[in-house]
Amino acid sequence: MLTLGWTDGYSFVPVDFAMLSSAKETNRYNEATDSIDKRSHGFKRRLEAMMQKPDVVLKLVKNALHTGITADYVLMDTWFTNEPMIKDFGAIGLHVIGMVKSNHRYRYNGQLMKLNEIRKCLHSGNKSDIIGSLLCETKNGIPVKLVFVRNRNKKNEWLVIASTDLSLDDKEIIRIYGMRWEIEVFFKASKSLLRLGTEYQGRSYDMLIAHTTIVFSRYILLEWERRHNQDPRSFGGLFFLLCEEIHDLDYETALSQLMYFCMMLLNYVPKEFAKALSCQLMYWIASQPVYIQRLFTNLCTES
Repeated sequence: MLTLGWTDGYSFVPVDFAMLSSAKETNRYNEATDSIDKRSHGFKRRLEAMMQKPDVVLKLVKNALHTGITADYVLMDTWFTNEPMIKDFGAIGLHVIGMVKSNHRYRYNGQLMKLNEIRKCLHSGNKSDIIGSLLCETKNGIPVKLVFVRNRNKKNEWLVIASTDLSLDDKEIIRIYGMRWEIEVFFKASKSLLRLGTEYQGRSYDMLIAHTTIVFSRYILLEWERRHNQDPRSFGGLFFLLCEEIHDLDYETALSQLMYFCMMLLNYVPKEFAKALSCQLMYWIASQPVYIQRLFTNLCTES
């Protein structure tokens, strides 16, 4: 699953996702059939599933822009931070900030060099987490700023963050890229709290899309609640608090309340229309098993 999200550093909102599959028919669990309408979103989703990952990423971003969602930067991990992706996003007016793989080459002072060779061009003796930065170019001449940062997990190693916005200083590039951690928190919360991928059993592709959409919608509602009320609690803490405040209604209580609200609404419609609906409702109740009819004893008496 590829996921596109929006964040301003405080809130994270999942914007779009794509469920990818193998291009080989023998590797797919649920093959598309001829009965699927080619005009439907289900068919379009299946075509999207067989696209290459970089093409899908660009498609997700373009869809978000088309719907009116705006952003200053596209944050990516090492898998997507490469010259073709940087070029594609630059063509639609977006800057890229992303972690770079150690085997990538960039042009510095007219020479195509490895990252460890470029690292040697920085002044030594800097003991801060930010080692330094240099203005370089990709193989085909796209200007980027490379920021070298010490790896906190392994002090002897370093990481490289590339930015196509050359006006940003080193600390700002690192601060902005740090927002990408929000998507990792989102994945953790979705899987652990909202049961992404474990709430249902099935191999139906449409079911998979529907389940993921429901989970993402839940997350958006919780995030909106936290942002709207400026809640200082973490997403996980807010989730468990709401679980305690809103107990799951059992089937009988939910059905009884639903029918009660239906009867209340009949007071706000014309009498002839209300009488017809009431008769139809009583007919439906009479056709139900005895244990369900008992739930509506008061409603039948009042009518």
